[in-house]
Amino acid sequence: MHEENKAAANGCGKIRSGTQNEAALLALMEKTGYSMVQENGQRKFGGPPPGWEGPPPPRGCEVFVGKIPRDMYEDELVPVFERAGKIYEFRLMMEFSGENRGYAFVMYTTKEEAQLAIKILNNYEIRPGKFIGVCVSLDNCRLFIGAIPKEKKKEEILNEMKKVTEGVVDVIVYPNATDKTKNRGFAFVEYESHRAAAMARRRLIPGTFQLWGHTIQVDWADPEKEVDEETMQRVKVLYVRNLMISTTEDTIKAEFNKFKPGVVERVKKLRDYAFVHFFHREDAVAAMSVMNGKCIDGASIEVTLAKPVNKESTWKQHFNGHIAPGSEHLLGFPTKEDGHQKSLGKPASLSVRLNGQHSPGPPEVERCTYPFFPGIKLTPISMYSLKSSHFSSAAMHLDYFCNKNNWAPPEYYLYSTTSQDGKILLVYKVLIPSIADGSQSYFMPDKLCTTVEGAKELAAQFTLLHL
Repeated sequence: MHEENKAAANGCGKIRSGTQNEAALLALMEKTGYSMVQENGQRKFGGPPPGWEGPPPPRGCEVFVGKIPRDMYEDELVPVFERAGKIYEFRLMMEFSGENRGYAFVMYTTKEEAQLAIKILNNYEIRPGKFIGVCVSLDNCRLFIGAIPKEKKKEEILNEMKKVTEGVVDVIVYPNATDKTKNRGFAFVEYESHRAAAMARRRLIPGTFQLWGHTIQVDWADPEKEVDEETMQRVKVLYVRNLMISTTEDTIKAEFNKFKPGVVERVKKLRDYAFVHFFHREDAVAAMSVMNGKCIDGASIEVTLAKPVNKESTWKQHFNGHIAPGSEHLLGFPTKEDGHQKSLGKPASLSVRLNGQHSPGPPEVERCTYPFFPGIKLTPISMYSLKSSHFSSAAMHLDYFCNKNNWAPPEYYLYSTTSQDGKILLVYKVLIPSIADGSQSYFMPDKLCTTVEGAKELAAQFTLLHL
């Protein structure tokens, strides 16, 4: 038995009184041959397991476990999670006091085992009346870089990021919606590992780092949602990117119907991208290979299968300005994550009905007050230096979103009418000058409000949903 294993187990023995706990953990290590080390607020069981050869498992093999009873440890947890497959590493987060922190990360040797763990152990009653939550753990390797000069090409951005940070794998740049020769003022930088991305973020995050004479904005990009193979095999919707603003839904439908007439059910276009719905999956797959790279109205389009996502996570991505490409939030595909995301995440504080559909509002913001003592030093800051999670109103989110994309602030124009019972009803029209064009010059919801504040919030939410 390694000394570090004994030390880890001895540390546990102090947590739950008596030597039974220590003996249970030592017995687990003896039985499995795994080592156990406690460091940096977490206790690692395995990683790698005994006899492991080669690199660690790829991304997608790790699950997050929440709502673990605070007095439950590896001797009880590991056997439960071994039901889904071979554990590469089990990381239990620990309090300084010795209790666990209520959550853990379990890495399996294959993605299939991780998916099985989610399927059979999410909402599993681990103790009477105690249900754990299990969902995929996203090892984020991507950074969002904002305030990039719009004339810079992908190769220039890639070379520059490689000069100032290490481990850069790729750069994702989207063309401007109205001028395809320019970028949108931001890019996503993909790194070889989460550690490389974290080190790059640490170097760039102070807010004083400049590229090409511009102070850039840096944040974690919302990771692309992992969709299991079984769900993707049922998708019959294509995501079409890099369209011209002027291209209509009818034109897109006609182009995709050319290779086989009558296969397209409907088209939903949002600015310069669209979702093409097919009656049958096989036609969608065939159309993807035929249409990818084709020109429509002078623009070379990119075509992939649309990734189903739940509405709550997509709404949050909208507010962060980092919506994952190819995810049609309007479809509302059911996913296996729907249940546990609600149980593990914070409830939405604001909701609105748009076009007859319920859309979740921005995440709830903690509204705590703290005493203001004499002598407390206050530092002036810009609201744009904060994270989007600091804002509870859609109007503030929209202003933040525009700033993050290097756009001019939104302009609100108020209109009124009178209801049948004599009430004054209000609605705002929102104009975003930076993206205004002939086909979409403004955003206006199809609902009226009785208060100015309500009308402005509704207009801001409607605009965010359509950007």
